[in-house]
Amino acid sequence: MISKEEIEKLLLDIENSRVERTISTTNTDKFGEAICAFCNDFPDAKQAGYLIIGAKNNGSRNGLAVNDELQKNIAGIRSDGNIQPQPAMAIERFTFPDGELLVAEVQPSNFPPVRYKGKIWIRVGARRAVANEAEEKILYEKRASNIKTFDAMPCIGASIDDLDIKLFKTEYLPKAFPEDVLSADKRDIKNQLQALGFYDLRFDCPTYAAIILFGNNPEKFLAGCYTQYVRFAGETRAGDILNEHKFDGNLVKALSKMDTFVELSIAKEKPVPVSPLREVKVISYPHFATRELLMNAVMHRDYESNSPTRFYEFDSYIEIQNAGGLYGKARPENFPDVNDYRNPVIAEAMKVLGYVNRYNRGIIRVQEELKENGNGKAIFDLKLITAFKVIEPISGRENFRSIELTDKQLSVLKYCSIAKSGDEIFAYIGITRQTKNFKKHIQPLLDTQFLAYTKPDKTDVKGQQYVLTIFGKEWLKMHEEE
Repeated sequence: MISKEEIEKLLLDIENSRVERTISTTNTDKFGEAICAFCNDFPDAKQAGYLIIGAKNNGSRNGLAVNDELQKNIAGIRSDGNIQPQPAMAIERFTFPDGELLVAEVQPSNFPPVRYKGKIWIRVGARRAVANEAEEKILYEKRASNIKTFDAMPCIGASIDDLDIKLFKTEYLPKAFPEDVLSADKRDIKNQLQALGFYDLRFDCPTYAAIILFGNNPEKFLAGCYTQYVRFAGETRAGDILNEHKFDGNLVKALSKMDTFVELSIAKEKPVPVSPLREVKVISYPHFATRELLMNAVMHRDYESNSPTRFYEFDSYIEIQNAGGLYGKARPENFPDVNDYRNPVIAEAMKVLGYVNRYNRGIIRVQEELKENGNGKAIFDLKLITAFKVIEPISGRENFRSIELTDKQLSVLKYCSIAKSGDEIFAYIGITRQTKNFKKHIQPLLDTQFLAYTKPDKTDVKGQQYVLTIFGKEWLKMHEEE
């Protein structure tokens, strides 16, 4: 990160194209445009650009006091999905006698052109501007020279006739660009494709990303470019095959079919009897979590492999496996906090199409939804070298009737119809408060979601209490009727 002394020098260099000064703390579009422009590094300075908040155009400070909310808002621009591809940036607060500055240091992108809300912003001298066609072409040529990923490479032997151009124009372009940008774009189709990383003019052929996303027959060039769903009887692949389906063709069409399939066939709601006279509705696998895990497998897989993405359903769990292990900076010790992209062009396209929301938030949301639905956490197998596997357990609520409790657990359940503290519970059932007793008498009730915390999921939070859930109430009713 830049030093305080260097910041002072940049503030005084009024015409420096690597600096954007502002006294606004709320103009998110201005901040996003500036960060986008620094990512594109149109002057090819190969140096970081700086968004300096709290400085006037003449370089003087305006007495800003930087708070946590402002820092979070600026940091959030990096991952809110409006800048594509995602920028590499860091922020830091600097304190001076006449006010504070919040500085965002933005690194040049290896994959220009970078867009903010569909528009390509660049620096022209000391000001921002939207790139014209000639400038955009220069940026794409920079991108081509930096190609390091398979999806951005030219698919030699393919031609534009191998793409569904109508699909590209009707399903992708309107989502990628605002209407005014599209109406003003008079370029031919090859140049439009090139601008998005889907065509290589040097070899006059589509890139692999274009074949995968819009190809008429992707398997002609990539044998493993499909997703195989199989429903097995029992708990292993040795079981009988009850159902199977191949999701093939280009991703724009296949992703929509997979999304619908997960919603209607995997995440379907069904009744589970809790007594001879009553039943509750449960979802075996929540839609968002299952969809997110499947979309991640499609997005991050190794498309050079002949192995398809595997989507296997067993009696008590789903297994999703894709070719290619953890990639780049992602390692077993930092997963899922650190992410990297094997296929940045495909990742960008899936964001445009709405199948990926915010970078690096998906796994966190998956685990939250699975827990809420009673499935328990997804299990990631990070030991595989050439593949990545995740297991999603079925909701424990499927086995509602089979859950058995000890006498003390039953007493705890009835006692907690009104929220009680741990001390109150242990006193009520007449045992000492020890870790082994907590694990034996209370933890199983939390695991089955018969009990819930009244505060975040930590036993040592001050004032923590435990309360009967709706699910626990249903089980008690069933128990009493029997």
